[in-house]
Amino acid sequence: MTPSLPADPNEPALPPNARGYEGFTGRVGRVFAESRPGWPVERRAKGPNIVVVLVDDLGYADIGPFGGEIATPALDALAAGGLRLTNYHTTPLCSPSRAALLTGLNPHRAGFAFPANSDPGYPAYSFQLPDNAPSLAESLRAAGYATFAIGKWHLSRDAASHDAADRSSWPLQRGFDRYFGSLEGLTNLHHPHRLVWDNSPYDGDFPEGYYLTDDLTDRATRMIDTLRANDPDKPFFLYFAHHAMHGPLGAKDSDLQRYRGRYAEGWDAIREKRFAKQLAEGLFPAGTVLPPRNSEPGKDVPPWDELSVEQQELFARYMEVYAASLDNVDQSVGRIVETLRKHGELDNTIIVFTSDNGATAEGGPEGTRSYFSQFVHVPGVPSTWERDVARELDLLGGPQTTIHYPRGWAQASNTPFRLYKFDTYAGGVRTPFIVHWPAGLDAGLRHQYVYVTDVTPTLLELAGVSRLDARHGVASAEEDGVSAVPVLRDSAAESPHTTQYTETGGNRGYYADGWKIVTRHVPGKPYDDSEWELYHVATDPTETTNVAAEHPEKLAELAAAWESAAWNNTVFPLNDYGPANNLRRPADDRLEQPVTLYPGTPLLERYRSAQLVQFRDFVVEAAVDGDGRGVLFAHGDQGGGYVVYVEDGAAHLSYNAYGVVHRSGAVPLGEGLVRLSAKALPDFQWSFVLDTGAGSAEVGPVAQLIGLAPFTGISVGADRGGPVDWDLHERAGTFPYSGTLRHVRYEPGPQADYDPKLIARLWAEAERVYD
Repeated sequence: MTPSLPADPNEPALPPNARGYEGFTGRVGRVFAESRPGWPVERRAKGPNIVVVLVDDLGYADIGPFGGEIATPALDALAAGGLRLTNYHTTPLCSPSRAALLTGLNPHRAGFAFPANSDPGYPAYSFQLPDNAPSLAESLRAAGYATFAIGKWHLSRDAASHDAADRSSWPLQRGFDRYFGSLEGLTNLHHPHRLVWDNSPYDGDFPEGYYLTDDLTDRATRMIDTLRANDPDKPFFLYFAHHAMHGPLGAKDSDLQRYRGRYAEGWDAIREKRFAKQLAEGLFPAGTVLPPRNSEPGKDVPPWDELSVEQQELFARYMEVYAASLDNVDQSVGRIVETLRKHGELDNTIIVFTSDNGATAEGGPEGTRSYFSQFVHVPGVPSTWERDVARELDLLGGPQTTIHYPRGWAQASNTPFRLYKFDTYAGGVRTPFIVHWPAGLDAGLRHQYVYVTDVTPTLLELAGVSRLDARHGVASAEEDGVSAVPVLRDSAAESPHTTQYTETGGNRGYYADGWKIVTRHVPGKPYDDSEWELYHVATDPTETTNVAAEHPEKLAELAAAWESAAWNNTVFPLNDYGPANNLRRPADDRLEQPVTLYPGTPLLERYRSAQLVQFRDFVVEAAVDGDGRGVLFAHGDQGGGYVVYVEDGAAHLSYNAYGVVHRSGAVPLGEGLVRLSAKALPDFQWSFVLDTGAGSAEVGPVAQLIGLAPFTGISVGADRGGPVDWDLHERAGTFPYSGTLRHVRYEPGPQADYDPKLIARLWAEAERVYD
């Protein structure tokens, strides 16, 4: 029966087809809806706009307001008119921090004990935001906010990032109206490996001179402008998660030129200057000590003056790229600020700027020009594995290289703290935090302890919005974070967040009222009390003096508190990069099945593509009719990959081994079939045969592409994304195939006996039998 409303002689008649239509927004429709329980009524939020800018792997001291020399005028202005939280803590890694920030839950309870690139099957490693954890975006949208997400997501497991996957932990399913960015933890700033627009792949070619940070900023400002064109006062939440500063580092040449020669003085001098500025700015109390250079095995940093002239020149160039990339991030922030200003909304917008963890040592002691080779962490890889391919200095940071700086620069980025990302020492977990809201907060410094889980409850309180008490009919899990609003409003207020556990890859920590215990766990070693160190961080914020021997009772108290918190937050079992880290759920085996790809199919997602080729034999067949020229299929980019193309009546193979390019001879075309066969050899190598029926050519042995390589997925009929062979790209661009390409067929073959998944399965079976 169609619902009816008594006629009102003072109201115009409803259109004949309007009764019962839930979207009708005229006055009669509103009266009708409000008179019937369950009918929707549009919510009109009254709170301020909210912009959260999250940067990847940014150290505490990199930006001007926290000691840095890099030009950050936009952030300088926000800090001058806002609050700097000098004692803000996060988790030591990206996905855990993002899950905690957006839900208010501790990372293990939120399903992200680790970045979303493994799957050991433990409760804290689901890599999917829980059904009972409403996100900040979901609570704000329910209150009437428009919600936009831009950039890095990394809150869905890699095996669920392809285009047939369950999207329940993708941005639009977690409260965002619009999304543009990459679902994964990193991408190339010059040639992104795969971008997603809302819920679908963005299948576009990138023009010459493309730079991702600029594109993301364009999209963000356009979302704001579009909202205002359609609604003059609806508040919005913009979550802008930069892919910069994560490796591989890249920068625009126009930004790079401003930093030429800036870092010739080296990391020791930069670190000392940053610390002096931090003390002068009042970020730390007088008497705070700058620790010596990191000296722990595998984390040590040599004195700059002991490096060779060649090393100094190369290492300085790496830091120039990092600085130029951060300069561009600041330009992005400035453009967001100007967009708010032109709409007259800057004063009533809460702007937060922070980082997800400290600066990273993943570049190793000397940095790398072959990022994806350096990033290989696979058991059994020989010690002779080449992790750095020499390149011309002027190419560093540009589209032809995938680089990362040496860990000496990470130490300078984390000034004045010890160690790096992944560590539970301050270098891994203390990051800059700025909050700017002229209409609601004063300017100044805040030295109280604040944790990443506090961001959601704080922003909701400032906006006057209640957290959802249920999500999809499921009661919401209790938050771990607490609102820091008392601290923001009063510099003398006590921090409401008094205790906090930390755990990442077996590294553990626990903070309680100015005391902190911490471990530097060695993978494979026992987890015992001898690992704990104790610091009174209220007076020793840089963790220079281990007082465990002087205060054994305090250490025992905090160790017991960590154990209790670990049980309450599903931290166990601890996982320190053991065999379990290479386990995958059996249902994911379908990703290894043969596949036929047709022209026009969007770029195949990275993880899906990798399952067809990594650690195994494989065969690729391209069926073509008649004459043509161009790319038949390509997989990878400048960081490593392979491409088969037709030119001058012959087939060609280019294989890029992390920057070293191997090319086959020309193979005359046969009767419509081009076949590439790969054979897995010992020591993580491949040999290739390119066969057309009219001839063949061999390439190899060459280093296999493993870990995150090939990073760009498979494309058919053109080399989309990052180009595999730069010379080919320069003369032909994406080189679309001009003939008739019927299909490309991938046939995965046997796995090599060193495939980590095979080893992990054997380990798991042995564990099951033993239990």
